[in-house]
Amino acid sequence: MAILVDASTRVIVQGMTGAQGSFHTERAIAYGTQVVAGVTPGKGGRSHLGVPVFNTVAEAMSQTPADASLVFVPPAKAANAILEAATAGVPLIVCVTERIPILDVVRVKKALQQTHSRLIGPNCLGILTPGQCKLGIMPTPVFKPGRIGIVSRASTLTYEAASQTSTVGLGQSTCLGIGGDPIHGTSFVDALQLFLADP
Repeated sequence: MAILVDASTRVIVQGMTGAQGSFHTERAIAYGTQVVAGVTPGKGGRSHLGVPVFNTVAEAMSQTPADASLVFVPPAKAANAILEAATAGVPLIVCVTERIPILDVVRVKKALQQTHSRLIGPNCLGILTPGQCKLGIMPTPVFKPGRIGIVSRASTLTYEAASQTSTVGLGQSTCLGIGGDPIHGTSFVDALQLFLADP
């Protein structure tokens, strides 16, 4: 039982070589997430955290196909990073970046309607399937495998719901932070439909 990500999910991290990208990628790898490539323009051909780095998402996808991209890119460049991932055919894009200009997000949301990519975020915690895959900034200790799906806009409420369901032995199937901005790629309704379809 899980939605969108599981142990088989292959991940590209855009902005992996930056401070935040490095910090959270390292923790994702330690959690067992299959990070197969990083993307940082101008740093292609290197290796970072034991992962190959490419100049573009298209290059990364051609060399090591992925199911998801995690975006740690500054606000002014985040919209283009999301669209780059969508153009390259990445099915799931998770953008944790906050303070992206609202018109950029409007442009991204409209453009994504012409693709097969799903956006989680921006300004979100990401998504975590306990014991299998972590995309984003959620602290892992409070999450335990189980059968309860959690979707929230707020970080503290997500952690509290996870902690409470873990404490009583229910655990979580997947935890999804959709983002706190007025416009986001995946809504509560979208998330609930995914959870309802999850066997």
